[in-house]
Amino acid sequence: MAGTLWIPRFLLITLVLIPFGVNSQCEFRFNRRNKVFDFNLASSIRNHPHGALSEDGFYRVEANSTVLWFQLCDMLIFNHDPPRCVGCQDCGGPSHCGTSCSALLSENVRGYDVCTSLGHPSSSKVDVIDKEDPGKGIMVKMLAGSSNPNCSLSVSVICQKNTVVGPLTLTKSGTCHYATEMRHPSGCAVAISGHGSGWSWFGTLLIIILCLFGAYLLGGALYRYFSLGIRGIEVIPNSDFWVTVPHRIQSCIGSLFQRFRGSSHGQVQRASYSQVNF
Repeated sequence: MAGTLWIPRFLLITLVLIPFGVNSQCEFRFNRRNKVFDFNLASSIRNHPHGALSEDGFYRVEANSTVLWFQLCDMLIFNHDPPRCVGCQDCGGPSHCGTSCSALLSENVRGYDVCTSLGHPSSSKVDVIDKEDPGKGIMVKMLAGSSNPNCSLSVSVICQKNTVVGPLTLTKSGTCHYATEMRHPSGCAVAISGHGSGWSWFGTLLIIILCLFGAYLLGGALYRYFSLGIRGIEVIPNSDFWVTVPHRIQSCIGSLFQRFRGSSHGQVQRASYSQVNF
């Protein structure tokens, strides 16, 4: 009996673990005036299979003698043109610079390019750009961490539905806080009304039940087909029961209809009698 349950258990575990594969650092939900604004920078959209994430593995922006590389919600990947600079602590070191952070800054100091880590995926924070106008876009703030506690990078992803622009500018505030912005369709939120539009808890529960039911049918059918050698309609688990389900439903509906009809008919008959005074 235990051997017959391994397929449904495997499918159930798979269904449970699938949501954890989604990069939650790229997702954000904001509630405003009975509306829910959903953002997902990594979700595939038309013409952008990786969402707002750079397909090259990094974005690059330059201002004066400063160069910034960054990647949204993930670590930098340099398949070409890797940074060559000294320092690079907390981001792979001089020999593997740019391999273990999400934002890297290069500044020319006395003729040398010195690199500084500005952020890591695990320390990223996401929020809307304007709480009064959530549809404007989303901001990703990356923190350098304990090695450079005074350093950070803020990337504003402004909603622009048709084209991608930037990043073009790089600004600095304080000692080591940088900011840049870009326009991208992934910065546009999916707005859901709080008055019943979209999926409610009941809809979510219904989807879960349907997924579990589908896993039960598929797992049972595979086991009966390959392990027991059963063919035809009998490959469906408990096929005798499922064949009788339509008849059971029909009988139940017919019984309810007869009860309702009989009750209504009895009330009409009682109402048709006239009072007789003796």
